[in-house]
Amino acid sequence: MPYTPTLASLADDLENGRTSARKLVDECIARIADPAGEGQRVFIHVDKDAAIEAAEAMDRLRKAKAAPSRFAGIPVSIKDLFDIKGQVTRAGSRALDDSPPAQADATAVARLRRAGFIVIGRTNMTEFAYSGIGINPHYGTPKSVWQRSVGHVPGGSSSGAAVSIADGMAHGALGTDTGGSCRIPAAFNGIVGFKPTQRRVPLDGGVPLSSTLDSFGPLARSVSCCAILDAVLADEPVMPLRPRPIKGMRLAVPTTVVLDDLDDAVAQTFDRALEKLSREGALIERIEVPGFLDIGVMNAKGGFSAAESYAWHRFLIASKGDIYDPRVAVRILRGEGMSAADYVDLINARRSLIARTEKRIAPYDALVLPTTANTPPRIPDLTADKAFTTQNMRALRNPSLINMIDGCAISIPAQRDGEVPVGLMLAAAGGSDRRIFELAAGMERAIRV
Repeated sequence: MPYTPTLASLADDLENGRTSARKLVDECIARIADPAGEGQRVFIHVDKDAAIEAAEAMDRLRKAKAAPSRFAGIPVSIKDLFDIKGQVTRAGSRALDDSPPAQADATAVARLRRAGFIVIGRTNMTEFAYSGIGINPHYGTPKSVWQRSVGHVPGGSSSGAAVSIADGMAHGALGTDTGGSCRIPAAFNGIVGFKPTQRRVPLDGGVPLSSTLDSFGPLARSVSCCAILDAVLADEPVMPLRPRPIKGMRLAVPTTVVLDDLDDAVAQTFDRALEKLSREGALIERIEVPGFLDIGVMNAKGGFSAAESYAWHRFLIASKGDIYDPRVAVRILRGEGMSAADYVDLINARRSLIARTEKRIAPYDALVLPTTANTPPRIPDLTADKAFTTQNMRALRNPSLINMIDGCAISIPAQRDGEVPVGLMLAAAGGSDRRIFELAAGMERAIRV
């Protein structure tokens, strides 16, 4: 059965004495340790002793009416991309095994701790965050919740983050999103993933993939859960989320690129969700977004991710390239062939893209589109590089458009019970984060009926 408590319901239980931080931590640790579960592949490191100690401290603070927030004592997982004081940040790789322990928490981690959230452990990920599929040859690949006996990919790069939420190993997760790495695994596991406007959450203390496109965001079980975590990460007040009525929502469905080559289940689920929204009074218009056609040309030589990852990795990959996942290394090394002129051209092209696209989508509350073109592929079907590349690009295509326009976006589950997970994405220009949460909260239940 799906594990469904929200941050709000857990906070109420803590406040009213129906549970304790220690009990929540013990339950998460038990799920992680379950030999029949995915815990060994979901977590690279479990911070058991520190989590128990923190839980007991939060219980004492709550008893003394001194808890730092109403969410104090709730366990969260941290993607292995983030620094945690005293721990080695491996970024899902073996190439960083001999790195010194971090001297301080990443700012995003520190903000979660300051609110009283308890770090339960470090989650598995695509090596160096360079894939939307979630396969990791070093630490294993956690299976998506969909048909687990068969074995489908979890989505990446925040693979372990998503499965930790879906399986109740944590109640919130910190992930990163450079081209969909929060939203893709959310879509593949039937949960919610949010990519904030990049400038809202500091990037220090995280291993970079692309400093231009990286953003740090939450994965959780509901829109309101993600809104709470996002506020904490952005150092903003946690405000009650007011869902917008569906009636009168102004939504645009891009017909450029995003509806091409959809799996049948994705197309059917997306169309059904649009029909439901329309019946409820949403104003839905199909529009062309010409700028989306430009993005493929802009990325032809590898784009920002190749250029900027190569700049960070060039010395490490020269000395330890044989340790890298070959599918990751080949993508990083594309940046070696990019010139300074190529990079400057890319910066200028993106500036133009953002301006043109923001103008095009300004009349609408949000864009609405399938999160991914594909449903979770079977892990055995991706052994060949060609199959892997095809499915990886299909997973990344739609969400990466929003990173390129410096926007914000959320993926919410659109499938009905028993159906293959499919995400519906709402997106808008940068700075529209609160509006996106309100819209998503207004429709998250309706689209699944």
